[in-house]
Amino acid sequence: MAGKIILASSSPRRANILKKLNMDFKIVPSPYIEDHTTTVFSYDFVENLAFNKAKAVIPLVKEPSFIIGADTVVVLDNEILGKPDGYNGAFEMLKKLSGKTHIVVTSIVIINSVTGEFKKHSTTSHVTFKALSDEQIKYYIENFKPFDKAGSYGIQEMPEGYIESYTGDLENIIGLSSESLKILLKYFIN
Repeated sequence: MAGKIILASSSPRRANILKKLNMDFKIVPSPYIEDHTTTVFSYDFVENLAFNKAKAVIPLVKEPSFIIGADTVVVLDNEILGKPDGYNGAFEMLKKLSGKTHIVVTSIVIINSVTGEFKKHSTTSHVTFKALSDEQIKYYIENFKPFDKAGSYGIQEMPEGYIESYTGDLENIIGLSSESLKILLKYFIN
């Protein structure tokens, strides 16, 4: 594959997933400002966020690159639950998710910085929370401070007794499906 791989994200969780794939990549956080006015879920909306994150990095790279943009959303009853605005926002979100099943969608877009050609893929997983007490929710927020996470939680750090079950790709719920990434990268391999 001719060209560098760039991850247009400052997410340590996404970087760790790329490291596990033994990929040689560079992190260039995207300067794109996300639109949080839309709360109604659609795959187009999430894919556009991932595309715009990757596209905004093109002017920042000096050599031919394959830029990976990604966006993860937590969706309950077709409503996007983004990153919380502080403690109260996190509490309200986790209260909404308590005892219910929601979906987690991660869209990945890879753009060729030279040609502008891009490919996109979205992965959907289902997560069911146990019914959580207010004390459990407070404990989680105070100890794990999930303020940079969609839906106010990270499945990889949830204490025992919080998650009932999940179906689908665990890495997708964490923030980047390596299987989806490999599918997309095949398009760009010479």
